[in-house]
Amino acid sequence: MTSAPPRTPTPSSGRGIGPLLRGWRERRRISQLDLALRAGSSARHLSFVETGRSRPSEALVLKLAHHLDVPLRERNALLLAAGYAPRFTETPLSDPSFAPVRAGIEALLAGYEPYPALVLDAHYEVVAANKGVDTLLAGVAEELLAGPLNAMRLTLHPRGMAPRIRNLGQWRAHLLAQMEREIALDRSPALRALYEEVAAYPVADPGTEETGGAAHFALPLRIEHEGRVLSFLSTIATFNTPMDVTVAGLAVEAFLPADAETLARLRGRD
Repeated sequence: MTSAPPRTPTPSSGRGIGPLLRGWRERRRISQLDLALRAGSSARHLSFVETGRSRPSEALVLKLAHHLDVPLRERNALLLAAGYAPRFTETPLSDPSFAPVRAGIEALLAGYEPYPALVLDAHYEVVAANKGVDTLLAGVAEELLAGPLNAMRLTLHPRGMAPRIRNLGQWRAHLLAQMEREIALDRSPALRALYEEVAAYPVADPGTEETGGAAHFALPLRIEHEGRVLSFLSTIATFNTPMDVTVAGLAVEAFLPADAETLARLRGRD
């Protein structure tokens, strides 16, 4: 859970499928030849598509989007720009058809207990959480706990978890870098606005770091809880091959004990 990066032209600038594809290709730093070979086409045909001289087939649009790692919502935009119907739905998580997804998420979260685990959407809004998350949220101001909950605000706000995070400077830098990578993939204005908001939060004594002796292979989250320092490793899980925009944006984040002391504390053995 730095300052804002310089703004760059988004792949949506311009009209038609050509400028959109060229924008994504340039953002991914892939040549026309490389992209054409990956998609089973030719550099000449791809050049004609990007300049508007040729209309790609629906199958080619989807192939190009796949090899450019374009988010599902933006793949719909590419299809529309080429004159085709959107392929990927965006279903509310509360929709009855998503009952199996919700049931699976609830079972997964329960399975992590007593370790904290939560489900986030593409903008870091908390969709679901287990009881273990209470360990992380102890002492967070009431106004931040009034929904909708946002994991970045909860973590970095000066009235959130931040004052209890012993390695705040490192953890904050990690989260901001993570958001920067997400912004590069998803041109959402809401995500950029969130980044600019949390990056501007004041940080008390950012030079003080305490990493402890555990988890030298990954950066731990070290946070005070009831007079002790707990150390966690964060893991992220996403749905494989999603076909819905909502599902594509979901991520399960779990915080696993990074040392024996944290493990014993969470299991009530001390």
